[in-house]
Amino acid sequence: MGTRKWAKVKRQKQKDDQQRSQKWAKLSQEIETAAREGGGNPDANVPLAQAIERARDVDMPKDNIERAIKRGTGELEGEDVEAVTYEGYAPHGVAVFVEAETDNRNRTVKDLRNLLNDYGGNLGKDGSVGYLFERKGRIEIPTDATDELSLFEVVVEAGAEDVDERNDTFVVTTPVDAFADVEAALEDADLSPTASDLVRLPTTTVSLPPDERAEVQTLIEHIDGHRDVEAVYTTLDAADSE
Repeated sequence: MGTRKWAKVKRQKQKDDQQRSQKWAKLSQEIETAAREGGGNPDANVPLAQAIERARDVDMPKDNIERAIKRGTGELEGEDVEAVTYEGYAPHGVAVFVEAETDNRNRTVKDLRNLLNDYGGNLGKDGSVGYLFERKGRIEIPTDATDELSLFEVVVEAGAEDVDERNDTFVVTTPVDAFADVEAALEDADLSPTASDLVRLPTTTVSLPPDERAEVQTLIEHIDGHRDVEAVYTTLDAADSE
């Protein structure tokens, strides 16, 4: 009995260690990318500061974080990493667009193809679903920082398209070419975003019953958990997930 119990505990620990290692690997890439694009000072690089905070939340060692920053700034040599995108379909006709960064294209495409196939989807060619998504800026402001009318006046004057309230957050949507101007306007108004990034928003969505939606969400969670994946966008109706 004791031996079987210990074996079970050991297997669970191995599983937990593997999941933790995968999280650390993915966060290391996020930190490296942010440092490469915006410099190694988190006080002057919001994406880097956010990535470091997420790493600390999962107890990533300080040395790992510092090495990732130095790889990004070029102080340490590392593998050549390139940005890639993948397109395809989840089950039930839901389009999937994946942004990734990888040092091994063959590994990444093989892993994603297998994941999609395992869950009833398929990997498509470049352009197969990309036209279903628009590149936009998305900025999130907590609702306790301002009121909607005041925020609307600040961001629309700077070029934003829309302000939408979701739970405890105002979501500001901008065209790509107005993204920096809206960020600057928010800074001038002493409003600090909790998230700010360029994203891909679906131009059309698919509504599914709960059981089919759950299948798609399980697949998306597995794709999003892959160490090379930076972001996953789908045409699954967001209202179905609320």
